[in-house]
Amino acid sequence: MNHFEYRDGVLCAEGVSLATIADDIGTPFYCYSSATLRRHARVFMDAFKGQPARLCYSVKANSNLAVIATLAAEGAGADVVSEGELRRAMAAGIAPSQIVFSGVGKTAQEMAYALEVGIDQFNVESEPELELLAELAAARGLVAKIAIRVNPDVDAKTHEKIATGKAENKFGISWKHAPAVYARAAELKSIAAIGIDVHIGSQLTSLDPFEAAFKRVAGMVTALRAEGHKISHIDLGGGLGIPYRGDNDIPPHPDEYAALVKRTMGHLGCDLTFEPGRLLVGNAGVLVSRVIYVKEGDNRTFLIIDAAMNDLIRPTLYDAFHEIKTIAEPADQTRFTYDVVGPVCETGDFIAKGRELTKLKAGDLVAIMSAGAYGAVQASTYNTRPLVPEILVHGDNYAVIRARPDYAEILKQDKIPDWLKR
Repeated sequence: MNHFEYRDGVLCAEGVSLATIADDIGTPFYCYSSATLRRHARVFMDAFKGQPARLCYSVKANSNLAVIATLAAEGAGADVVSEGELRRAMAAGIAPSQIVFSGVGKTAQEMAYALEVGIDQFNVESEPELELLAELAAARGLVAKIAIRVNPDVDAKTHEKIATGKAENKFGISWKHAPAVYARAAELKSIAAIGIDVHIGSQLTSLDPFEAAFKRVAGMVTALRAEGHKISHIDLGGGLGIPYRGDNDIPPHPDEYAALVKRTMGHLGCDLTFEPGRLLVGNAGVLVSRVIYVKEGDNRTFLIIDAAMNDLIRPTLYDAFHEIKTIAEPADQTRFTYDVVGPVCETGDFIAKGRELTKLKAGDLVAIMSAGAYGAVQASTYNTRPLVPEILVHGDNYAVIRARPDYAEILKQDKIPDWLKR
């Protein structure tokens, strides 16, 4: 459920008309619903009542400070993959003791900073990383708590660019080789290998891959304990999908997911960490855009809008589907077929192809739904287009949580060397 509904013929975010925001700040813009963010966090955690579970929001899905702070107010910690995300999580009010650091390419600088601020856990993804972390921790007289991320070689049945649990993916250590890495970790006095971590991909719409991975991890916990390793924690990552196509695309409910976790992990007596991202923020956000032109081609009609691939790259990058709604509730439901495209000078700049929508004209507003995850965070200034503003709605109020930069601010970031100045 999200809180984007038609009221008096206008699509609203909670109690605020998206048309009003468009008139106030211009288009395009991202808009997030506080009520939806809070509800998604509560539904997920309620599913795990009775299990020793904590939620660490995957900051990479949407790293706006206000979004992180909204989830932190619901008790969420953070899963980060860079020093920048770590700093964002702390700036939004999340204590370092509730932060997990993931990612395959942590630098010495990043790990040193994370050690110094006192994060809870590193999810170690390679043997070189383990050795470097041990060296950095020892130099500071610290013991780094870690979980080793295992690659279970399970096909998540998701898009190839967001699958992370197969043997050919760059993530984690082979489940077959992991016992040797745990043995090495046990030799390092500055390392406490307290857990095991697994994450097989994003936007999973079936529980079957989760079950295969979780069973493999449960077996590993039992085997590692038999070898003397004190495994007390399991990090099960994220990945549960969201509905992008309305009621025709419903992934498993968090209750079903939690039941699977209990069935496969409950006998181990381990504390559990979950790192959902898209699940919490995806359907809590929309991208609002205005039609610039309707262009008739020889065999198709182009709906040219002012949002482009630099604002939302998911359709171009992942062939992703996003539902598109008109801001004004259409009285006439006659459908027309459009290619919805942006102004960027690329054939790959599209939001949807062959999409049936009600009739639209220049000046009309549309909302690109389910854009709260991997939207603004992947945006760029390609074609020197300003990053679009982000808006957070709370009841009948809204705030600009990231402003649209003007061209002077963009140009000021570049420097012309002295030898080119005239």
